[in-house]
Parts: sequence; structure tokens; C-alpha cells
Amino acid sequence: MSGHGSGHGHAGGGSAREDILVKVRKAVGRQPGQAPAAVPAARIRIPTIPPESRVALFQERLEVLGGKVYRAATKVRACEIVAELLSGATAVASDAPLLAAAGITRLAGVECGFADTASLRAACATAGFGITCADYGLAETGSVVTRSASESRLASLLPPAHIAILPLSRMLTGLDELYTLVPKPSEQTASMVLITGPSRSADIEMILVRGVHGPRVIHVIVVDEE
Repeated sequence: MSGHGSGHGHAGGGSAREDILVKVRKAVGRQPGQAPAAVPAARIRIPTIPPESRVALFQERLEVLGGKVYRAATKVRACEIVAELLSGATAVASDAPLLAAAGITRLAGVECGFADTASLRAACATAGFGITCADYGLAETGSVVTRSASESRLASLLPPAHIAILPLSRMLTGLDELYTLVPKPSEQTASMVLITGPSRSADIEMILVRGVHGPRVIHVIVVDEE
């Protein structure tokens, strides 16, 4: 008797399963045995936002998170802003051509061009600022995008303050535009990092603490020249 009961229960379960599948197929307009439709293409939406409006939106979003945005019409002015921010402090700069062209790598107290990762890491661990050149900016989230280069990663993470130089021509609207330009990041670079505001974390009581996993301060200088 117990065997019959088990058999009937299994059959009933199978019938219930088929009833559910029939209802699901009916709801999505499919027939038994019909193959599923092809996955639709990704919906990419790139809003039309003028360059100056992108900068304004970027500044609004980043400063809400505790970052600071500056404008520089020329590379020379960008260098002056960096010098003002450093105010005599030490800094580690990546070897980005724009930083050299602007004269930032020649400022007093700025180190760059390290021979090995160990010396780079040691310098970043004691410097007051890390200076990098951003590959892109995302206006909708106030994010800075950096790719590859170990000196850029370390300079943007280890020092307590990060200065990113962002050319106006690389200010994008958001992620959709970024992934249109860089659809397969792993094929172009070893890493791609999106930095959105200073490092911050909150415990279970939601007490916000900055600088837990990276810089407590981030400055972004948007420069018209590249």
C-alpha cells in the first residue's frame, strides 16, 4: 500500500509540474517543444548632453559624495591647481603623458618614473597625494575611469588623497557610452577601475567612515586641453 501511495504522489507531482509549464508557455506565447526566442540586443542609450552640461552634472554628482571638481582652461592652469592642492606635500604621479606635458611631474615633491613595483608601492604608502590621469569621466555618476598601469592603480589607492586630471574631451555621459567605446575591457586592458567619490564604508549602524579602503579625499581637475 505504501508503494502505491508513493507512486501516485510521484505521478501527481509530475502532472502538477506539467500544468505549471503549460501555464508558463501560454503566458509567454510558446507552444510545447518550441525553442526560446533569441536574446534581444542590449539596449544602449546615450543621452545627448553638451560638454559643459556634462561637466556640471559630473561636478554635482561627485561633490554630493564628498569629492571636489576644478576647471582648468589650459594644462598650465591644471598644473597650478595641483601645486596649490599639494601646498608642499609629497606626491606620487603616474607616468601619463598629459601629466608630464602639463609640468605636473616636475613639481617639487612629486615623484614618478619608478624602476620597480616595490619602490613605487613604498613611495605611495608614504606620499600625501597620488596623481593620475583619468581615461574617462562619467557625468551621470560622477565617476572617474582608470585603466591598466600599476602606477595609476597604486597612486589612486594608497595615498590619503587622490588628484585625477580629466581632459574635457573624455567626459562621457555614463556607462552606456563607456561600454560603447570600450565594449570588451578585458581585451584592451588588464584592469578597468571606476572610482566614484572618496573611499567610504558604513557598519551595521550605518556610521559612515571615509578612507577605509582608499583615499579619504578625491580632487578631479577637468582640463580643456589634452
